[in-house]
Amino acid sequence: MFDTCSSLGQAQTSLRNVATRDLPQFGHKHWQTHFGKTFDVYTRLWKFQQKNRSILDTKYNLKRWQIGEIASKIGQLYYHYYLRTSEANYLHESFGFYSAIRSRAYYSQASKEEKPDLMVKKLRYYARFIVVSLLLNKVDLVKELIQELHHYVEEYVNVYEADDDEEWRLVISEVTAFMEADSLVTVMTPDVVPVTLSHRMGENEIPPQRPVSGTSLSLQEIIIVGNCEKQVKFSELTLDMFRMLQALEREPEDAPSRTLVTSTEVDESPDDKESNEIERSSSKRPNPHKYLLYKPTLTQLYVFLACGVKELPNNGVMLVYVSGDGCPGSAKAGEEGPYELGGVATCHKKAGNEEAARRVRTNLKDVHCLYPEDLVAFSRKPLVVIVDSSNSHAFRYFPSLFGQPLICLMSPIMVPTTMQEQSRKGSLFSLFLFSPLVAFCYVCSIADLRSDLWDSCQRQVRRIMNDSLRVFYDWSRYVDVVFIQLLDDEFLRLMILRYIFCFYTMHLHRAFKGSDYYPKSFPKLPAAEILLNGSIEKQVLELASMLDVRSLFYEIGEGPPTD
Repeated sequence: MFDTCSSLGQAQTSLRNVATRDLPQFGHKHWQTHFGKTFDVYTRLWKFQQKNRSILDTKYNLKRWQIGEIASKIGQLYYHYYLRTSEANYLHESFGFYSAIRSRAYYSQASKEEKPDLMVKKLRYYARFIVVSLLLNKVDLVKELIQELHHYVEEYVNVYEADDDEEWRLVISEVTAFMEADSLVTVMTPDVVPVTLSHRMGENEIPPQRPVSGTSLSLQEIIIVGNCEKQVKFSELTLDMFRMLQALEREPEDAPSRTLVTSTEVDESPDDKESNEIERSSSKRPNPHKYLLYKPTLTQLYVFLACGVKELPNNGVMLVYVSGDGCPGSAKAGEEGPYELGGVATCHKKAGNEEAARRVRTNLKDVHCLYPEDLVAFSRKPLVVIVDSSNSHAFRYFPSLFGQPLICLMSPIMVPTTMQEQSRKGSLFSLFLFSPLVAFCYVCSIADLRSDLWDSCQRQVRRIMNDSLRVFYDWSRYVDVVFIQLLDDEFLRLMILRYIFCFYTMHLHRAFKGSDYYPKSFPKLPAAEILLNGSIEKQVLELASMLDVRSLFYEIGEGPPTD
């Protein structure tokens, strides 16, 4: 018996000593060893409680919530491993453990405890379960979890007279608003059953690459920054961040191939099933590695940028996506210079009236603004920048000094007045990069679609993408070589082609009335060959006809000028 209790105590002490959540988020080598140790400890602890369950139950009064807490920690560990590796399969592992806790009601007696600590753990478990379910697009389950969380928050407040009830109610209101904002298009089967849409990259979405000579570039590191003050968010994820992290991941496998312990092992009795140790090899990742930064200071952003560049292999590309409110520039007409065009706010530190007046008077720059020039040092390696902001066009003269591939895709700086509410529900440009068909439907005020029509339209969007890629290669002599180089990578190819689709949609749509309403790129893409290609325009208009919204679009060659 002494050995049993001693082993359990040692395992719990080991868990406390490897607090993975406190490890630096940047750099691969700094945290992988610690995660490996933590996985090993959890494996031993889980097998230990299975092997000795009867002794622990009868002799030491092991409670159900204690088993649930171990399962919750394992689910949390898998979720954090997903955040650090970008491997969506680990989300399924996390989901399996969280689901088992709910189905087996491990926390059912939490409100019977004298102190509120266990009830708080239960509420935190629900918040984490909601995040994982959101990332796996389990919409119906999220709605159920929100209702249950609301019930348990009320129970928590009534039983313990808690004074943090407003914080928990804010969590509920945030996730409810998040769900509503993300539901732009409803697709129904003929039996009027809602279809759950997945927007991660599937194999049939990737236009085929033409053979290239030499070393192919590969997207390896991604930094996603979110700082739109009025945009809905949940758990430090703005809607733009949530969409882009999915757009830059492949659809996970049905059966996860890498496991610590499987959710089927979360059981009342021990079993003899062996758990597999997690892979820690340096094999090629199916997804690029991502950092998610919500309202970072510029100093924090610089640390992650430097780490991202450091981790790049020789043929690696880093992508920096910034979604934020605009910082206006101070340049006068004809006097544009370094740092004069403004940039994008990375975090909100509002200056007082006197401080703001002093900055205008002395021409001081905003220390919380990301300027194009701030990224120059990181363009020593291949770099792709996506800027979604009301001041995105400040990046149209991005300095390119080191001869490395460098492109910048910029959102429109204006949207039609009828669509300005969209800013709270996520940016229109990011929506096109996330799901071109959903964005197309949104600008055409289409909220409901039959599943057969959705599938037909998706095939048409793929045809447009394939033809856009063909046009790129056919007219490659007119296109800056960096675009051709970056088309080697599947994710970058998809982002560039969705950018093209976005441009065509906005240029042909009557509500978008000039160049400020169109996305831009650096280097510029040739208008006649790429952006105003008649065959592509015809296919976009064919998509509009399929959706019965042809009247919303110009005829070919009739739209406003591109510049």
